[in-house]
Amino acid sequence: MPVDLRLAEEALAQDGWTLLPSVVPADLLGRLVRELEGAYARQRALQVRNGVGEGTDGTVHHLPCEGGAFLELLEREHGQTLLAQFFGGPYILNTYGGVLNFPSDVVDVSYVGRVHRDLRSFSGSLHLMAQLLVMLDDFAEANGATYLMSGSHRMKEKPADEQFFKAAARATGMAGSIVVFDSNLWHAAGVNRTPEPRRALTLALTRPFIKQQLDYPRALGYERADAWPASLRQLLGYNARVPTSLDEWYQPAEKRMYKRDQG
Repeated sequence: MPVDLRLAEEALAQDGWTLLPSVVPADLLGRLVRELEGAYARQRALQVRNGVGEGTDGTVHHLPCEGGAFLELLEREHGQTLLAQFFGGPYILNTYGGVLNFPSDVVDVSYVGRVHRDLRSFSGSLHLMAQLLVMLDDFAEANGATYLMSGSHRMKEKPADEQFFKAAARATGMAGSIVVFDSNLWHAAGVNRTPEPRRALTLALTRPFIKQQLDYPRALGYERADAWPASLRQLLGYNARVPTSLDEWYQPAEKRMYKRDQG
């Protein structure tokens, strides 16, 4: 359904979050679900092998490295008109992961179930980071729809759990919907009391001068950039790279790794 951008901008500014209903098409949605399951199986084995299995059940990270539907979602640019308005300039992908919120009787609640915000240092009115929460399943209270405390993007200190859960709204919506929120917003995943997992993708976008959680251009390969549209190169951080040698540093403007328009 069409999104009223003006109302979405107002909600993002006032409440710290807004819902874009049913924007991801069904064909892409189905592939994202299948590919997330495969990515989780591979990464879960790595989490356990490296001794970080506890408290990370149902979490997947750095999905651009998996390619496929995850990169296609970025190319579709869902929510990015709103993000451009939010940042008022260029921005890049900081991290891109997924969450499988398993039934509460299957696993312990992972770290995403705690009240938290994704920007560790409170930035106030300076827009440094925003999040996209892409619903791969219908989000309902019964399956652990995310709690979002409207207006808490203006709160420097973490609210007490009792205060948070009393005031928080629930991000309910149909599969394919996207929640856009200010990363200063306090939020938490709900408890899934259904027999099936509730799945989502979680993307963080920042101003280009903020270091990515994984160096996506290096991980994906510098040589692949020419095969992608300019918008995807920008989003993945190809215009905001850090030189690793003097040879990379001493380059004419058009070949520099950090482009002059990145802020």
